[in-house]
Amino acid sequence: MGNVGLLYVGAILFLNGCALLGWVRGNGAVPLNIFVGLLQVITPTYLIFTAGGDADVVFGASGLYLFGFTYLYVAMNTIWGFEPTGLGFFSLFVAVAALAYAVVNAVTYQDYAFTVIWLLWAYLWWLFFQLLGRGRAQLTAWTGVVAAVEGWTTAAVPAFLLLTGWWDALPNAVWALVVLVLTVGGFLLARSRLGSLSPATAPATA
Repeated sequence: MGNVGLLYVGAILFLNGCALLGWVRGNGAVPLNIFVGLLQVITPTYLIFTAGGDADVVFGASGLYLFGFTYLYVAMNTIWGFEPTGLGFFSLFVAVAALAYAVVNAVTYQDYAFTVIWLLWAYLWWLFFQLLGRGRAQLTAWTGVVAAVEGWTTAAVPAFLLLTGWWDALPNAVWALVVLVLTVGGFLLARSRLGSLSPATAPATA
């Protein structure tokens, strides 16, 4: 069930990245932020209530709220025009929490693929903090690139592979390397293709 939610996390990260790049304009990303936000709140709530006290299930579900609250927060900010620094500092909380989830995945579960994925998410939410909490508008385009690329490499593609059972075809450590290489390669390719849309030149924030 969590893998289904992860698939749509990929969709909304890609869409929000496109919004930051100015390709999705105005409130065009609001509906999907609401849909995925609700999904990422309802899903962990269901998983926790049906976990039967299984600490591993509860722990795994707990991280989903970080995403659900983020997307609902984005939707409400866009609809009602709230001051963005609140979302920015919540993003700092998410970034720190993501580091903790990465450590637990590495030490407790020896899940090195999701250790890398959580670290990449920590970087993305740190960028959200810099952009929204610190007002560093020059990072708008770069944050959009990172969000759009990570939507595919850290969420949509791993979720699809997990749902189909193909994830088990390779050792976990190999997937960690694959995710890292594809993500960094995606950053570099996007940056070279976008040209003027570099970290130093940002469009208006969507």
